[in-house]
Amino acid sequence: MPGANVPVFSLTAGRLAAHHGRHGDLSGLCLDRVGTFLHETLALMFPHFCAAPRGESDLVHDLKAHSARLAVLLRPLTLPDGAGSREAVADAFVAGLPDIADACLLDGRALLEGDPAAESLEEVILSYPGFYAVAAYRIAHALIRLEVPLLPRLITEYAHQRTGIDIHPRARIGKSFFIDHGTGVVIGGTAVIGDNVKLYQGVTLGALRVDGADRTVKRHPTIEDNVVVYASATILGGDTVVGRDSVIGGNVWLTRSVPPRSRIMFRACDTEAVVPIDSREEA
Repeated sequence: MPGANVPVFSLTAGRLAAHHGRHGDLSGLCLDRVGTFLHETLALMFPHFCAAPRGESDLVHDLKAHSARLAVLLRPLTLPDGAGSREAVADAFVAGLPDIADACLLDGRALLEGDPAAESLEEVILSYPGFYAVAAYRIAHALIRLEVPLLPRLITEYAHQRTGIDIHPRARIGKSFFIDHGTGVVIGGTAVIGDNVKLYQGVTLGALRVDGADRTVKRHPTIEDNVVVYASATILGGDTVVGRDSVIGGNVWLTRSVPPRSRIMFRACDTEAVVPIDSREEA
């Protein structure tokens, strides 16, 4: 009978309204809008992401508009004391875009020089998930430095969903950072990565344990300059330091520091004989 469930819906709506009221209006920060902001930011830095060519006068107009859009995104957020107004924070972020673009170009060139399959910088910028994820990180990290809450995490999570690469925006990453393939890479929020570091798919720079009491301590490793970490290696712990110019092989599990110029390789289990499946009971 039409309308018979109205009391049920009213009760449900009342309970849900209480949830909405508890959190406030965060509708402007849905991931779709955050993704749009990320793409617009990339388009201001690189013509590869533009729908049409932009001249300098176009960029002046677009930069002003982008700052205004960011200020709107920041409205639901509470900025810390001393961070300045939302408009001032947005203007400072936009003013820093050339520096972010320069850092991203160094990342792109590291990929081009380090991956023999890459044929051009344009290919790297347009198609490499590692470039996209690291560019998103650099944009988000710039907002972290301006003391913007929540939005940086949403930006890197949007990139995570698109690429399978999970980089916390509070991680500290140096110049010419290279992530090849990338699927399954995890970089924790207190990780420190030097210059000219290369990571391959499945690498985890993680914590030795997951405990809320460790929120304010360094939980993730330090990777010094010129280190290569191959696929599916796991490096854990805030006190773990991988010395410069080291190579960490695929599938390695590392929870202690290693000195510079180390070569750490996974050693497979030795077997005396290969036993056919149909005779494994005898084995």
